[in-house]
Amino acid sequence: MGAYILRRLAYSVLILAGVNLLTFTLFFAINSPDNIARLNIGGKRVTAEAIEKWKVERGYDKPLWFNAQAQGLDKVRKTIFYDRSLRLFTLNFGSSDSGRDIAHEIGNRIGPSLALMLPMIALTVIVGIAFSLLLVFFRTSYLDFWGTVLCVLMMSISSLFYIIMAQWFFGKMLRVVPISGFGPGLDLFKFLLLPVLVGIVYQLGSEARLFRAMLLEEIGKDYVRTARSKGLAESAVLFRHVLRNTWLPILTHVGALLPYAFLGSLVFESFFGIPGLGSYTIEAINAQDFAIVHAMVFLGSALYITAYLLTDIAYTWVDPRVRLAG
Repeated sequence: MGAYILRRLAYSVLILAGVNLLTFTLFFAINSPDNIARLNIGGKRVTAEAIEKWKVERGYDKPLWFNAQAQGLDKVRKTIFYDRSLRLFTLNFGSSDSGRDIAHEIGNRIGPSLALMLPMIALTVIVGIAFSLLLVFFRTSYLDFWGTVLCVLMMSISSLFYIIMAQWFFGKMLRVVPISGFGPGLDLFKFLLLPVLVGIVYQLGSEARLFRAMLLEEIGKDYVRTARSKGLAESAVLFRHVLRNTWLPILTHVGALLPYAFLGSLVFESFFGIPGLGSYTIEAINAQDFAIVHAMVFLGSALYITAYLLTDIAYTWVDPRVRLAG
């Protein structure tokens, strides 16, 4: 088990290093330090002196990759790549291009993102599995047919439609919940109720269809026919055998959703006025703040890799043969 985890950790570090290098390269392929300075200073008539001063204050006056004028290891250390990219591996996010501490902002915003996305993901998976089990139990019936049609219809509608309609109906017409905002204590439930419900409804169609396909693939196998031949009821076959043997693909899917619990939903946080990591990323993209965007891409990649690593480890608990094959 230890060797299996170490192998996965080694793969994860290599992937994270590749993503980090690619992000840095692509950003500076289309942006120069002068352009970044000009954008942050603002105004059409920016002097060369003001640009140079801003670059010196933010560390953008250094070479990108290699400092030929420095001595020893400083040839690598005194570069933009070292300051803005390599230090991320120590979770030193530094300051944004506007001068604010990124780690402090992440610490303040991770709570709202978790408060929104954890219940949304958990309830979406639970409701999606329950609905798909209902469709599979009544497969080939009118309930299954119209339930599948409903799933396709729900998938075809943009999340913006659900958000706007929910805000108009529950916020404007009924006035049972606030349209947007965020508050501490008991007010937290009042502000999060609407976005969580909208998130469940928006994702239910795709989740139910995916889980239904997983269950239908499993239900046609030989061991299921053997279980039926032994006289087990259809509900027992579905819950004791089919659902249990579908946990591997379900775990894969849930593992991909876990990073959203930290980064939050970009659209949901923006429209519902939730000060989480999603809205923080959107603000950084609009401002073209490389330091924040790079930090959030790195953090998102690290969370994805960690989620899949935890998923791989969970595989070994569900099916030990995975560990032997890995």
